[in-house]
Amino acid sequence: MPIYEYRCRECGEKTEILVLAGSSSATCPSCGSPLLEKLFSAPYVMSGQTARPQGRTCCGQEERCSTPPCSTERGCTRR
Repeated sequence: MPIYEYRCRECGEKTEILVLAGSSSATCPSCGSPLLEKLFSAPYVMSGQTARPQGRTCCGQEERCSTPPCSTERGCTRR
């Protein structure tokens, strides 16, 4: 069930709509108009890099935890 982004041709409102299989045409949630234009949305692409900044630990600190270390099976102990 994809989510598509639309712009209403009547009022100009942008909205995201979950499109169910076999569903009828969508309407604008602001004005109720059925005149919606499907917009091109950029896909989300995972880069394989971590979300933490360079030189930081898993919890964002500059120094590592003394005991236990930052990366344990349970995750960071500072959160």
